[in-house]
Amino acid sequence: MAKRATAKATATEAGARTPGAGASVPVMTVRHYCQGLGDCHLIRIKRDGLDDFFMLIDCGVHSSVSGGPGTINAIVSDILTVTKRIDILVVTHEHVDHVSGFLSAADTFAQLHVDEVWMGWTENPADQQARQLDKFKGQAIALLSQASLRMSAVGSSDDYMANVRDGVRSVLGFNFGVKGERVRKMRDEAGKLAQTQPPVYLEPGTLRPAIPGLDDLRIYVLGPPRDAALLKVTDRQSEMYSLASAVAAPIALSLEGSFALTAAGDQFVDDPAAPFDCNVGLPLDGALSAVDDGEFERAAVSFLAQHYSGPLPTPARTKRQKPVHPHVIDQSWRRIDHDWLAMSSTLAMQLDDQTNNTSVVLAFEDAKTGRVIIFAADAQIGSWLSWQDLKWNVGTDIVTGADLLARTVYYKVGHHGSQNATAQAKGLELMISPDLSAFIPTNQKDAKKVGWGEMPFHGILDVLEKKTNGRTMRADDEWVGTNRFPPALQTPSGSLKAISSPSRYWIEVDIA
Repeated sequence: MAKRATAKATATEAGARTPGAGASVPVMTVRHYCQGLGDCHLIRIKRDGLDDFFMLIDCGVHSSVSGGPGTINAIVSDILTVTKRIDILVVTHEHVDHVSGFLSAADTFAQLHVDEVWMGWTENPADQQARQLDKFKGQAIALLSQASLRMSAVGSSDDYMANVRDGVRSVLGFNFGVKGERVRKMRDEAGKLAQTQPPVYLEPGTLRPAIPGLDDLRIYVLGPPRDAALLKVTDRQSEMYSLASAVAAPIALSLEGSFALTAAGDQFVDDPAAPFDCNVGLPLDGALSAVDDGEFERAAVSFLAQHYSGPLPTPARTKRQKPVHPHVIDQSWRRIDHDWLAMSSTLAMQLDDQTNNTSVVLAFEDAKTGRVIIFAADAQIGSWLSWQDLKWNVGTDIVTGADLLARTVYYKVGHHGSQNATAQAKGLELMISPDLSAFIPTNQKDAKKVGWGEMPFHGILDVLEKKTNGRTMRADDEWVGTNRFPPALQTPSGSLKAISSPSRYWIEVDIA
């Protein structure tokens, strides 16, 4: 308590605002950590006659962020200056930038007492549907790892394949740490932090039991969806802030036969999509190495040399003849030896998007005021669409997903502000409260370095700026760590009753 009060006093002296006379007690104080590409949010709510309630949502950083493990350790050390006890730890989904800290800072986390760990039903090993998803992820990661190795062997002379390779490596960065650790181990380390009980697996459409001393706080579970079809929807034109596909884009790539590459290595398996049976013809590498085992082999090698592999001898020409086109001399331009590996980019995106759609999404409601705070993790379009069908019976009232969005006053923006992680008609346009504020855990420079393109996406940023009247904060804002806020944040307004950022590691807000 004393350390929290000291931090607030320091922030006030530096220019941070505190609630004015007669202002209501904040529903919650949220310390958003600013580690780069990653999520970590410490929630604190005061309780009369009881210790403060603490919830931690995720703790990780993308493996490509320079100095990431050290930053995460500093963040966990900062959490220990605020509290030694976490009532509920929420692990939203299996991506390194959300869970790496539970492994890299395990010794520091061991100093925290965690009462409960919450995860989505998608992480439950006893759930049949979850096991099917897990099988897909395991196969996809294995295939992408092998494809990445093959593309590395191609070299960087082919710009197209180099771009595909970099994209695949970026997605693998969500599944492997800087030392090659699997994301599953990171998630499991988080699950072990609650030593007295197994994780609580959350179902969409449920309402969590009341927390002692916080009878007016309701916690709704919106995601991950149970609808297998919606889990696969990654974009939809009517729900995105730019043109995408004309219809929902589901994950359709089959792992059985899509890659003729086994997870074990470079051996090939029978591929039902191939034009010939596996016992017909010659392996390309053998044919190109001039195998001389028989008449057929010699004929094949000769044909390939003349029409496929090249180069051919330069034909003699007279002064009257035109120069011979290079393609006539060198037939290697016809070769597509490694082009099939380009399909790995599709699989990579599908793996990434489907995992994001398994995110735990929570809505916090103050029963007295009806105001709602949403933490959307990395939920993408399919998850957002599923919220429209959710209903909760609360007393004599029926609460719907659309109703919660309409009363939202604070939004932790999904997936670092990416293009397909905030729905339009079924999402942001439903957030009609004039008190809306938002926070985006993003770093534009890191996103470009990873190859994610435009993140945060300008279309979402523009709408958020208008809807929040400038009360949209970013983890990479220049004022982070200075307490010198832009005009829209200098005076308490809307849902923000106080804000401070004396440290480059975090922004802290009081939300009412």
